[in-house]
Parts: sequence; C-alpha cells; structure tokens
Amino acid sequence: MTVLSDEATHVVRAQTMAPRRSRHPGIVLAMLTFVYVLNFLDRQLLGILAKPIQDSLHITDGQLGLIGGLYFAMFYCFIAIPVSWLADRTSRVGVLTLACAIWSAATIACGMVRTYPQLVVARMTVGFGEAGGVPPSYALITDIFPPGRRGVAFGIYNLGPPIGAALGIALGATIAAMFDWRDAFVAIGIVGILAAAALPFVIPEPVRGAADPGASNLSDKAPFWATLRAFFVNPVMTLAAFGSGATQFVTYGLGNFAVLFLIREKGMTLPEIAFWYALAIVIGMGGGMIASGRIIDRFARRSRRVFAIAPAVSLAISMPFYVAFVWAPTWPLALALLTVVMFFNYFYLSCSVTLVQEEAAPNQRVLAGALLLLVMNFIGLGLGPTWVGAASDHFSAGGATNPLQLALYTLAPFYVIAIGLFLWLARTLHRQETIK
Repeated sequence: MTVLSDEATHVVRAQTMAPRRSRHPGIVLAMLTFVYVLNFLDRQLLGILAKPIQDSLHITDGQLGLIGGLYFAMFYCFIAIPVSWLADRTSRVGVLTLACAIWSAATIACGMVRTYPQLVVARMTVGFGEAGGVPPSYALITDIFPPGRRGVAFGIYNLGPPIGAALGIALGATIAAMFDWRDAFVAIGIVGILAAAALPFVIPEPVRGAADPGASNLSDKAPFWATLRAFFVNPVMTLAAFGSGATQFVTYGLGNFAVLFLIREKGMTLPEIAFWYALAIVIGMGGGMIASGRIIDRFARRSRRVFAIAPAVSLAISMPFYVAFVWAPTWPLALALLTVVMFFNYFYLSCSVTLVQEEAAPNQRVLAGALLLLVMNFIGLGLGPTWVGAASDHFSAGGATNPLQLALYTLAPFYVIAIGLFLWLARTLHRQETIK
C-alpha cells in the first residue's frame, strides 16, 4: 500500500477540489449566442412584421405597442424570477432547454392566429418561454470565463440582439414579401425547436463559481429572499438596473416601431428594409456590443467606474443623433443616423450585465441576472413600446399627419434620465473604491 506524503496529499486534494472548467468555452459561448439570436429574433418579429400584421388583423399602433410591450413584459419579466431561482438550484442548461422549446412553439402559434386576442395570448406565451433564456446564460458564461475575459465574452453573447434583429429583418421581411407574414413565424419557430433539442448535447453544466479564484460554497443552494434583498439593498446593482431600464425605454420604444416608422413616414419598402435596415443593425448595434466589451476588459482593471462612465458617455453622444434620425427627411439619411444611434445606444448592456454578475455570489447569479432583467425590461420593454404606441394614437386622434414621428420625439428626455442614473452609479463605484 502506497502512503502519500503530506505535500502530495495536499496536491491531490487541491486537484480533486478544483472547480471544473469547460474544455470548449468557445463552442459553449457560440451555442449560447445562437440561442440568444433565436430569443431576440422571435421577440422582434412582431415589430419587423408590424405593417402586414396590422393590415391583416386590423389593429392600431396602441394595440401593437401593448402586445410588444406591456402584455409581453408581464410574463417575460415576472416569470423570470421563479424560473431563475429554480435554475440557481437545479440545472441551468435544463431550464434553458425547456425555455427555448416553449418560446419556439409559441412563435409557431403566432403564425396561426386569426384574431387580436389570439395574438395576445401567443405573444404572452413567447414571453413566458423567453423568461428562462437569458438569466441562465449569464450565469453559465460567468462560470466559464474568468474575470478579465468576461467583458469580451458578454460582448460576443450580446451580439445576439443585433444578429437576431438583423436576421429577423432579412428573413422576416423577405419571407413576408415572398409568401406571408405567418410563414415567417412558423419557419423561425421550427429552427428554435431544433436548437432546443441540441442544447443538452452541446453545453455541459459547469460548476457554480468555477471561474472565480478562491470561490467557496459552490454547491450551496441560493436562498430566494436573501438574494432578492441582497440585490435591492445593493446600490450598485439597483442603479445599474434602473439606468439600463431608462436606456431600454428608448431602445425598445424605438425598436418596436422603427420598421413601421421607416415604411410609413420615410418611404422604405419591405425589400429595402430586408437589406439596408438589417445592415444598419449589424454594423451599428453589433459594433457597439464588441466595442463596449473590449472597453470593459481594458479599463475595468484600473477602475470599476468604467461600467458606468462608458454607458453615460455613449448615451450623451447618441442623443443628438437620435433626434436627427427622427427628423431626417429621407430614409438613406435617417438610416445612416440610426446606425450611429444603435452603435452608442447599446454600450450599457455588457457593462450592466458584467457588473451585476461580478457583484453577485456564484450561487445567486441566475436570480441576480433575472432581477436585473426584471427592472430594466419592465421599464424598457414593458413601458417603452406601450408609451410610443399610446403617444402615436394620441397624436393621430389630434389630427397630426405624422403621429409616429412625434411619438418617437418624446423618447428623447429618457436619454437624460439614463445618463443621470449612470453618472450616479459612477459616483457610487468611486466612493466604494475610495473606501477600499
């Protein structure tokens, strides 16, 4: 019988207790990003196909805003909390797989509706499924990539929205132009079902806290109320959430009506939307995601204030370009200005997600990510499109010939609110660094 020395025993124990890390983090990140692409693509189809849907179901801008905003967010935001708590205590990959299957099946159902109430139910079910998509992915990425690499990892993951929106525009508009808007929902929903079937075979479940140096209590179950309390008493997390919410009020308010605005008031056609607007999203939003991730990883080592200063500065740059976009008399000029707007509008996302994930304990990251999404999506996704749709109906009832343009102008003050909240966050982070 071989007897190990104390030193050898210590080495073996350290190796045994060392957290497992994914052997193929690039493949896992690519799969998570692809699922996020589908998540956002399904979510954006309603706005992309707004014109043919309105013509078919005879619904107003206000009704469209409610479907894409408040009705969707009621499920997407609040269901995410219990689902994320479950994911923190069980398999995050399993929750993500089931969620992808649900929202994809509901997307297929959207293509089969015949009335407005049926569309409402189908979209709320999409929101129910998508509630389990993003928070588990945040936690999986944090447990795969160590500090110093997470900014770029989240920057790549957050390419899901621009790629999803661009593909949704290109595919959705093309399919709708060639066939019918219903076929676009069905085709994209089928792709999601196939992705859900592949997920468990591509992504292994990593150990919680595996990428955090010195992490302990990796297997502890996350306490629900303690995690909620830890989030909302932490000024860093709450300011990041509310700053992001004010930003999303603009981005979702614009995003859900941009295609309709470009068609109705700028004179674009569906084939032009399918190419030029998709290209603007890829260049603008995609470029902003990559740039913000690199900025985070480069400057966060010096000061965590970059998580707040970067979005504050980017939004200040974006605001005048946004006003000019809404005003622009022709669609080529409007689209050029919108590309700049989208580049700077999305710096906040990687900043807030990375900051909250690093603030949260390893066994509370899914729920912390869900709470971030709850605040920012209920404000942005829930109220932004609802506000724009209601404002458009209000201006239309008043006899305005350009009601949607006037409604989009009303989003400009929310830039100021978002900038103020991120500057407040920067001051809070500076105070923490001074105390340390």
